Order: sequence, then structure tokens, then C-alpha cells
Amino acid sequence: MATDYDAPRVKEEDQHTDSLEGLKAQQRGGAMTAVIDVEESDAIDGFDLPGADLSGEELLIKVVPPQADEFTCMSCFLVRHRSQIAREKNGEAYCLDCEG
Repeated sequence: MATDYDAPRVKEEDQHTDSLEGLKAQQRGGAMTAVIDVEESDAIDGFDLPGADLSGEELLIKVVPPQADEFTCMSCFLVRHRSQIAREKNGEAYCLDCEG
């Protein structure tokens, strides 16, 4: 007897839902619910809505001014190391990524 190896293999527990009646019965049996994938850290902090009042929030990041070996790119406004200067014009420096 020839075996069709390309045919889908069906487990015994899945055979009852292969028929149209079985699929309809399965759909009627339970309500469809949406599952939202939320990370645990998101659930703890909550969600920020646009236009929310953040005046009571406190900044928890220490801001350090640019060091002597750093510059601020006048195109992307990122603070970068001096080794990444591509062009300097009128006292304004541009990084390799912006000039590349």
C-alpha cells in the first residue's frame, strides 16, 4: 500500500473538529476573547495617555553636561565623541552618521 507523506498528519484528539459541524460546535461552545500581550513592567507602571498631566512627575535620571572630549551634532543633536566629527563649520560640528 502506498503512503502519502505529503498529507497532513492529524492527531486523534483533533479529528472531531475536522468536520464542519465539529468546527461550528467548537465556536458556539466558547466565546472568543482577545488576549493582550502586556509586559509585567508595563502593568506595574501603567500606561501614559497622550496629553496626560506629568507636572507631578520627578526626573530620576542624572543629567551630565557634555564632557571635554564630546560634541553635540547640529544635525541630529546627539552628544557624540570627538572622534566622530565629520565636518566642522562656523563652530558647529556634524557627526559621521549625518554626513555619511
